[in-house]
Amino acid sequence: MYVNKNFSFKSIIKFSGGHIIWLTLWTSFALGFGEYLHYLNFEGFKVPWLPVSVIGTAVAFYVGFKNNSAYDRLWEARKIWGAIVNSSRMWGANISAYASNQFDAGLTDKELKTIHKKLIYRHIGWLYALRSQLLIPTSWEHINQNKHIKKTAENRQKEFGVGLFSDEITSVELHHYLSEDELPDLINAKNTATQIIYKQSQELKSLREKDIIDDFRHMELQKVFNDFYTHQGKCERIKKFPLPRQYGSFSLIFI
Repeated sequence: MYVNKNFSFKSIIKFSGGHIIWLTLWTSFALGFGEYLHYLNFEGFKVPWLPVSVIGTAVAFYVGFKNNSAYDRLWEARKIWGAIVNSSRMWGANISAYASNQFDAGLTDKELKTIHKKLIYRHIGWLYALRSQLLIPTSWEHINQNKHIKKTAENRQKEFGVGLFSDEITSVELHHYLSEDELPDLINAKNTATQIIYKQSQELKSLREKDIIDDFRHMELQKVFNDFYTHQGKCERIKKFPLPRQYGSFSLIFI
């Protein structure tokens, strides 16, 4: 996401992928060719205004729809991101406060800290796993197209992104936040992020059986997991359902 106030001329050229240059050259050639034919009194090369205005109206509708839809998807993604941040803060604060010796569990401070760390670290692992799953390219994304478009998309990711597009980052970080005994099963699962939340839910069940938390706290913490499932589902909905391709294809042809 571009966060500066305005696009500079250099950034516009880089972001447009050189389209502005070749379009300017092409239109200049077309205009010059038309003027040359007019100079030769050749009347067979004329473009009436009526079809131009009709196509221009269609382009305005298509481009307007694409702009509105693109911003709606962006804003929805931003709201989901904010919801994940808020729920993550809630999870860290709640597990630190709820998992305690209030119900005479007989745990030392070190043991309680180990429980808190394990649950919070596993949640960080869920964030990395979800990120990795959302970076898998779909058939309609630019990075999954031919060589030139793919290379351009990769360069833009590195330039405008935050440098976390390599999937190796996730595999390295998961070793820091998931225990070695559960890591193989979670990584090899079809949906690792979902399985991590399930593992967290089973951990809560174990805490309840050991009377480290009561029924009320168990339900409250489980609600946070339900929120994580909801946030993940919303992310997957945006990822796996594209903007209708007819709008992208026809607007490209008309333009």
